[in-house]
Amino acid sequence: MVLIRRYWIVLFGIVFGAYVGLPFLAPVMMHIGWKGAGNTIYFIYSLLCHQLPQRSYFLFGPKVSYSMSELQANGMEISNFLTMRRFIGNTQMGWKVAWSDRMISLYTTIWLFGVIWWPIRRRLPKLPIWLMILFLLPMVIDGTTHLVSDISGLGQGFRETNQWLANLSNHVFSQGFYFGDAWGSFNSIMRLVTGSLFGLGVAWILFPMVKETFFKNQAQKPIQ
Repeated sequence: MVLIRRYWIVLFGIVFGAYVGLPFLAPVMMHIGWKGAGNTIYFIYSLLCHQLPQRSYFLFGPKVSYSMSELQANGMEISNFLTMRRFIGNTQMGWKVAWSDRMISLYTTIWLFGVIWWPIRRRLPKLPIWLMILFLLPMVIDGTTHLVSDISGLGQGFRETNQWLANLSNHVFSQGFYFGDAWGSFNSIMRLVTGSLFGLGVAWILFPMVKETFFKNQAQKPIQ
């Protein structure tokens, strides 16, 4: 227990780093032909994430992400949610990372903050609750609007076209920015930014709490 209190941040870095890294290992396994190991990782992380291909990154293919129309052109039945979830890629398109772009940004940020926080922890102020809420709120709004939009069907809701944003910005950006979920679109940028902010807020409030708990318990331990 003493070793855990002393080296808990190292243990976190190793264990949580493996948790964050395994989704990236799935496409590697598929690419080199270890399909059993790759499919096992996909299955495990499918319990934690929707893994929709239009909101995921792909490795070992010509593009880092694909639009709904591109997936449909490659034979995907885009109206079927379960079919979309099960699509992990192929040799032509590459293999998708085992969780979505939002999950990647959220959990990777938590891990990176832990690595950076430890050496600067004495100089970094505690995060106020109100500021943590501000970090969490953008993802709550973005995720909720995506959920409401998807009720109309994948690729059919208001977050698919983002016509409201196009009107607000007077169509200053290209159509590809407003439409869909592919890399570089408004939706993909918002998932990246809001996921990172959420992860930062969670990590910044939790790491100091964990540290204080360990040191408090150590200080209260009776002298033998």
